[in-house]
Amino acid sequence: MKKEVAVIAAGQTPFIRSCGMSIRELCFEAYKDAAKSINIDPKDVDASIIASAPEYDKQRTPAALVSEYLGFPPSPTFYLETVCSSGTTGIRVGYALIKSGLHDIVVMVGFQKMSELDSRTAAQVMGRGDDTIFSSPFGTTMPGGHALYAQAHMDAYGTTEEQLAKIRVKNSFYGSQNELANYKKRLDLEACLNADMVCTPLKKFDCCANCDGASAVILASADVAKKYTDKPIWIQGVGMATSELNWSSRASLTNFDSVRNAAKAAYEMAGVGPEDINVAEVHDCFTVSEILAYEDLGFAKTGEGGKLIDEEATYHTGRIPVNVDGGLLSKGHPIGGTGGSQVRTIVKQLRGECGETQVENAKIGLVHNVGGVGTYANVIIFGRE
Repeated sequence: MKKEVAVIAAGQTPFIRSCGMSIRELCFEAYKDAAKSINIDPKDVDASIIASAPEYDKQRTPAALVSEYLGFPPSPTFYLETVCSSGTTGIRVGYALIKSGLHDIVVMVGFQKMSELDSRTAAQVMGRGDDTIFSSPFGTTMPGGHALYAQAHMDAYGTTEEQLAKIRVKNSFYGSQNELANYKKRLDLEACLNADMVCTPLKKFDCCANCDGASAVILASADVAKKYTDKPIWIQGVGMATSELNWSSRASLTNFDSVRNAAKAAYEMAGVGPEDINVAEVHDCFTVSEILAYEDLGFAKTGEGGKLIDEEATYHTGRIPVNVDGGLLSKGHPIGGTGGSQVRTIVKQLRGECGETQVENAKIGLVHNVGGVGTYANVIIFGRE
């Protein structure tokens, strides 16, 4: 018999530029933050999934290292990566392990310690997430890739630099209220528009920041979940898709097909549509990414994502609140740690635990987590019921 799957706890570390910890300590802090609310013993964990992007740390096979430090052996553990979407890929795999009946409790720990690399080296490492023969040797960095999408969207639909800047203004407003965020300073429109150019049309504040951080999500079957918490948050739908790695092979540079296909699968599994989502966390590694997400997830028609931010529809009091924890732009983006942090925010929103940024009567939440320049996409729908 297939089992329903719930998130019974989620936690994270502060996202900061230099954490001063080893990766095992960083992951322990995230797991401790999650586990403290349910008083779980490490020996109760049936399996663990450790998620990150390689090349940021000298440690090979980090899964065994982290599993040992967290006290999980002899239960199985394994390592996976889909670059920036590694955390939610880990949750998808954990969901499948429980749904199949193989395990009852699975922990996903996602991490990245990026501060040991300088910005230039980090950009090179991230650039190698693109095709290392036909693309990345020619300078296809992450800002460069997203700038191409921004330019194409502007040319096709009239999206403006001011609309991009308004995304950062919104997310900085919420980041200033998030004690775990890397960047807590509120920014106004003028500051965003006048910032230094990174890759036209993306300026400094259109880009998220490298940082250190980890997150942990504890999943359980329905029978087990009720033993640990009276506030389980249920996974209602999961969708994942992959696009061509080489951007020139794609049908469009104004949307991410991977996201559209992942969203379609998640909505169908959950039996809901975009109009039913009360609060969303989307992968805003760049301001244009959030506008693309509005359209790819069905919150706005194609070409009209900019109108949502003009209307302030994505603030926590708006029609479809998005990234009311500051998003990647303000929280920071410790690659493997990002997806679990997004899930943590949605879990807290659905439990009504977000204080001044709480979305009223939030019952259904969505997480959108993208790896690379639209290469991998995970969409997960959560509900209180």
